Amino acid sequence: MIQSPGNGKKVLLHCCCAPCSCSIIQRLSESGIEPTVFFYNPNIYPHDEYDHRKSEVIRYVQKRHIVFVDEDHELEQWFKAIHGCEEDPERGNRCDRCFEMRLGKTAAYAAEHHFKIFATSLGISRWKDLEQVNRAGAKAAELFPRLVYWPQNWRVAGGQEQMQRITKEEGFYRQRYCGCLYSFRESLRRDFVRGVGG
Repeated sequence: MIQSPGNGKKVLLHCCCAPCSCSIIQRLSESGIEPTVFFYNPNIYPHDEYDHRKSEVIRYVQKRHIVFVDEDHELEQWFKAIHGCEEDPERGNRCDRCFEMRLGKTAAYAAEHHFKIFATSLGISRWKDLEQVNRAGAKAAELFPRLVYWPQNWRVAGGQEQMQRITKEEGFYRQRYCGCLYSFRESLRRDFVRGVGG
């Protein structure tokens, strides 16, 4: 069982993909907390990848009868937001701007629709810097009075193991890179090096 800030019973959960969010959704539900899943990921490239990840989330939330909010892709706005940081390494300034854009939009939706708490599935991934994600969430919450960002470490207490188990049971598509064009290019480079080394 987990407890939300102020013991709130409703949470807007920003969701990046089905594997990262499935165990969080299950843990929230089992703890008597009602999640609304908010899909806003303008970073995901190419569009086929975006559609694939979103359809997996939809499949899971429909199975669990959870409300799903689908925001626009806004890829061009994302490129504008990270301009100048294109060649930054993973976990650098580009990721700061990306997280701030995505969690800023989540916070705005939460405030407009009377949620008191919002959270994200981003930090459960081993590819992400949890502190970096939580800084972006806290920064977004500061813009809206009475809105709280929940910096839960979803990896602990068996969270990652549960994520892996549900992903396997549900047969989720598992992406091989974070999501953006630049992480996609890096994944291609890694695959090439492995191929050459093998």
